[in-house]
Amino acid sequence: MGTVYMGALAGHFGRDVARGVEKAVGIVSSASRDGMDLLVFPDATLGGYIGDLAHPDPDDLPPAIDPDGPELRAIADAAGDMTVCIGITEQDCGDHYNTAVCLSGDGVLGIHRKVHQPAGESAAYRAGDRFAAFDTPVGRIGMLIDYDKTFPESARTLALDGATILAALSAWPASVTDRAARLPADRQARLFDLYDCARAAENQVFLVSSNLTGVTGSLRFLGQAKVVGPGGDILATTRSKGGLASAEVDVEAEIGRARRVLNHLGELRPEVYRLAGQDQVRR
Repeated sequence: MGTVYMGALAGHFGRDVARGVEKAVGIVSSASRDGMDLLVFPDATLGGYIGDLAHPDPDDLPPAIDPDGPELRAIADAAGDMTVCIGITEQDCGDHYNTAVCLSGDGVLGIHRKVHQPAGESAAYRAGDRFAAFDTPVGRIGMLIDYDKTFPESARTLALDGATILAALSAWPASVTDRAARLPADRQARLFDLYDCARAAENQVFLVSSNLTGVTGSLRFLGQAKVVGPGGDILATTRSKGGLASAEVDVEAEIGRARRVLNHLGELRPEVYRLAGQDQVRR
């Protein structure tokens, strides 16, 4: 694959699924006309996110979306040759999952269920149990859902599985305990950017980071969608506003350049720090 035109969306999506599908189809159609190859929507795009992170109401969850249902089929039809990652709530055997789906006009390419759950999110969703990369028209991709990217092991597992692009879909709010007057000054805003850049740089991959904007319940979302290069450099960003951050990059050439002298994945010493990490957890 040569040059890839990739974009990350910052936008507001709520509980109205039909309206969310209509809005997403319009954005996908516009991006496709512009020649975009990869478009990453936020977590919880279709159906919205929970309104209280500390004490979510398990009886008032966002509506579940079938990955093989008509909602995602409409988005896949609009995508055509473009690869799209989008967030939904999924239901399986009575359990709800915070899920990211990657698709194109050919159908579903990959699915990831959020593994790491902050605060009280476990009262609303069941946790996923794996990280796995998959092949797409734009190369091998791995997906993360917001809090997943706090843990270096998440992105590292995907990079070791061959992912050259990480799609990080988020419903990442401002601090719920120490909110700043301005979003750019919020502690969570700083961490959101820090994790995006660190995960890209330490694995020498591209990271395409989306996020919700606006307010849902008690949560105010940060935006800050961005495209990050394999050196940890921000190539495009929406900052705290809604919009599309996009960049046209030669994925293979840029990753090759980043890894030419210092190849982080090739220089790992798992026999050393795996044991050290396990010992630390036991303590």
